[in-house]
Amino acid sequence: MLLDFAKEGLSGYQRVFDRPPQLTSIATGWNGIGFGYDYMPPGETTEVVSMQHTLAIFTHTSQSQCAERSIDGRFHREQVANGNMVLVPAGIGCQSRWFEWGGVIFFSFDPPKLQEAIEHFHIELIPQFALDDPLVYQIGLSLKTILEQDGFESRLYGETLTNALIVHLAEHYSNRKVLIQEYANGLSQPRLRCVVDYIEAHLDQDLGLSELAAITKMSPHYFSQLFKQATGVTPHQFVIRARVERAKELLVKGEMSIAEVAKQVGFVDQSHLHRHCKKLLGVTPRMIQRS
Repeated sequence: MLLDFAKEGLSGYQRVFDRPPQLTSIATGWNGIGFGYDYMPPGETTEVVSMQHTLAIFTHTSQSQCAERSIDGRFHREQVANGNMVLVPAGIGCQSRWFEWGGVIFFSFDPPKLQEAIEHFHIELIPQFALDDPLVYQIGLSLKTILEQDGFESRLYGETLTNALIVHLAEHYSNRKVLIQEYANGLSQPRLRCVVDYIEAHLDQDLGLSELAAITKMSPHYFSQLFKQATGVTPHQFVIRARVERAKELLVKGEMSIAEVAKQVGFVDQSHLHRHCKKLLGVTPRMIQRS
């Protein structure tokens, strides 16, 4: 079975598992990235060849469970535990069979995302049967949490986390050693000013990591690193703070309702504005409006 998750989305998942996932990133607009979670009954798949790199992270299993898996013609009967992952590169066939209920986080990304994340080095990911990687597990759980809590507001944060995950996979599960360069001085002031001006001019829009990185002509990985060095916060944190500050200005003017202000500054709804105002300013939008 040949699948293109980027085009098929939910229908592609249902072709494989004959059911929709419980949680998915399809409606969030994450660029070139797919994420889903499902708590699945015992079952099996036919051989699937995806046009995306795919990662399965196992969670919510009560104990180590037996599974059978064939990846690129190699067969393994393995014990799968919480936090284990399976990596299947694009174009590689995979067939699975499992015998107990368990949670699975699914992550997929287009091959160009791999090259983009590591400054266009030509590398190939190596298939991995069930193995333990705590960082992959924690990022997977974090992605699941932000989708559950923030939904449409999660794009910039989601793309930042997934970029870190892709870089980690390239470093540890590829056919060549990838040396990720570290920078110490942060973005130059002219580049930083361009990014900040863009953010402030587009606060009401669904900003993405690749979009901001493109302003500086850097990969998302290096942009994120240098932006945090220059500002002390991640791009996602900076955008949230900018939205809260703009919201505060509008609330003080008193010309719009709280719901209108939330929409004007890019929050999904009034409750998201309330949560971030309370967290960053220690007061609610209503309290600001009445001051």
